[in-house]
Amino acid sequence: MIKRARNRNIFYRRLIEKNGESNILHQHRQVFFMCLTYVKLVDATWMFTLTVFLLVLFLSWTSFAIFYWLICFTHGDFEPTHLPEVQKDHNFKPCIYDMRDFSSAFLFSMEAQHTVGYGIKAPTDECVEAIFVNTIHCILGFVMQGFMAAVIFSKMTKPRVRSQTIMFSKKSTICSRNGQLRFTFRVGDIRPRHIVDPKVKVFVVKTVRTKENELLPFVQKELKTNMDSCTDSLFFNWPIIIHHVIDKTSPLYFLAPSDLCQQRFQIVIVLEGTDENTGQITQAKTSYMPNEILWGYRFENLMEFDELRDEYVVDFSKFDFVIPVNTPLCSAVYNDQHPLTQRMNSASIVTLDFTPRHSLSEIPAKQVEKMQEETRISLRNS
Repeated sequence: MIKRARNRNIFYRRLIEKNGESNILHQHRQVFFMCLTYVKLVDATWMFTLTVFLLVLFLSWTSFAIFYWLICFTHGDFEPTHLPEVQKDHNFKPCIYDMRDFSSAFLFSMEAQHTVGYGIKAPTDECVEAIFVNTIHCILGFVMQGFMAAVIFSKMTKPRVRSQTIMFSKKSTICSRNGQLRFTFRVGDIRPRHIVDPKVKVFVVKTVRTKENELLPFVQKELKTNMDSCTDSLFFNWPIIIHHVIDKTSPLYFLAPSDLCQQRFQIVIVLEGTDENTGQITQAKTSYMPNEILWGYRFENLMEFDELRDEYVVDFSKFDFVIPVNTPLCSAVYNDQHPLTQRMNSASIVTLDFTPRHSLSEIPAKQVEKMQEETRISLRNS
């Protein structure tokens, strides 16, 4: 179930938060023992995991303490003439040495679960049932300690901790470069040991209506990205700017500056790579809403050469800094077809308002079809 705001006028909310956390709640019935599963304990908070461990340990100690107390009580170890101080005088051999009451049984239960050696409190060969319970207790104790150690190790080395050191720019931009509009954002790693073989994937998530008038919520469309001329992998030793060329194959081809205030969509960023220290695959995510896309800006340079240190220095304080640049205030489709439309207007009686604030998607469909047909005819005659 998607978490929705109480205000129904807000049609679209974040699916992925800025910090990469999912804003999706999976509602299904859970029984208590599912909280003790390995995946649940690894993904849960430290407070929840440690609380579960303490509860399980106290339950285990108390349960076996009850068994030891019952065995000793049945054998008569708690009778006044069989207490540890007078056992030698009455030539009595107990099931477990130095047992006086339930507190003694509880202490022996903790000792038997966490050590293979015994002190004053130790089992004897007088009661077979005590030896059997003690054997089962030791086996369960080893299994529980191994399971807890595995959970703690996994929590300390899980990729989520590594993904928190990956930074995404708070804003994304759309600017012109080499005559093409591009969607850009910045990503960086603050650790000195960087992620190996990182890959970036970008998705546009929006609601689409089909020809059959069916409303499809949260349709995903992938945006092709590159960093300079790199497409498959990146060299991630300094903060880099990821580009998406807004061409005919791009879902943002008809996006105009005015659409950033009207359309409701979300751009989800996913970065995957291998942690050099642990060898585990880590994943960092973030998202951009339309109001977080700056039209006509580019990111400022972060790297400068320090002559005293004789090395390059990255200034992370400028990570989110942008500067304005000359960018057409129109959609990419209008920017590509502008020469054709100007030529068509000079030979056609059709009058259209092609001011920079309009995108092709804002023009009536019949006028667009008529414009394209007259353009083909004029080009064929010329």
